Amino acid sequence: MHSPSAPTATSTGDHTLVLERKKTIADGVVELLLYSAAPLPVWAPGAHIDLVFADDLIRQYSLCGDPADRHHYRLGILREPAGRGGSAFAHDWLDEGAAVVVRGPRNHFPLVTAPGYRFVAGGIGITPILPMIRAAEAAGADWQLLYGGRRHESMAFLDELESYGTRVRFQPEDTAGRLDLDALLATPLPDTVIYSCGPEALLQAVEQRCSSWPAGSLHLERFAAVEQDHSADTAFEVVFEQSGVTATVPAGVSILDVAAEHGVFALRSCSEGVCGTCETVLLDGEPDHRDAVLSAEDRADNCFIPCVSRCRSARLVLDL
Repeated sequence: MHSPSAPTATSTGDHTLVLERKKTIADGVVELLLYSAAPLPVWAPGAHIDLVFADDLIRQYSLCGDPADRHHYRLGILREPAGRGGSAFAHDWLDEGAAVVVRGPRNHFPLVTAPGYRFVAGGIGITPILPMIRAAEAAGADWQLLYGGRRHESMAFLDELESYGTRVRFQPEDTAGRLDLDALLATPLPDTVIYSCGPEALLQAVEQRCSSWPAGSLHLERFAAVEQDHSADTAFEVVFEQSGVTATVPAGVSILDVAAEHGVFALRSCSEGVCGTCETVLLDGEPDHRDAVLSAEDRADNCFIPCVSRCRSARLVLDL
């Protein structure tokens, strides 16, 4: 691949940081430690940032460092051979000392306060879980982690997690088989919540195991969009309230694509409904939420992800 031209900070939410340290911490995984002399925005466990590698190459990565450290952001990035170029850029082109434009942080995977936690991580899905574990430990909560990967050598942050002793169970698939979810989740526990991040197959298995748990117990963060049936999609009208623009969104066309065609500015990144970059406010209309980001509470508060979501009524009004 060719190195894209360096981006510049273009919005009030952008910060230019310096790559202070780059280190291989597992097969296919690099740790990036980004530094800022000025205090960085406050974040909490579950938050992620955008790395703006270039104007057309923006990717999201979970923060896995210490929220109390206001001068560093730490990331763990898995090389994705079949990815869209972001991980390859981080692995192959970013060198220590490089300037990196960062956007955010945002948090659609917040850690709720609870007496007990059960964490399930698959592969690089360990990254948002790390600061959650530290928070649970600091709060004196009852917690356990089940952490799996394809191979022991590909599982990142093992040295940190080993310090927690028997609270953590490591299960590399090549030597120990698939994660024993029943041992952790078969019996619903009072005052206990579950957090899981990893490949889609794992998340679906966790959802199945948690079907008997109380509503609201399970919290997931997905890497990829949930498959949707578009066969019944129809056209609808969208009003971009701030811009004073009204347009038709045809079947099979994204609201954000229509916005761009009419000169309406909206941040965007994944275009798959998993990162939350394009989140806006729904002012009127009946939404058809198709994202994998917003919680039930977010949707009740009229949050809306226009890159994938559509409309069940004839007209939507958005705060764009």
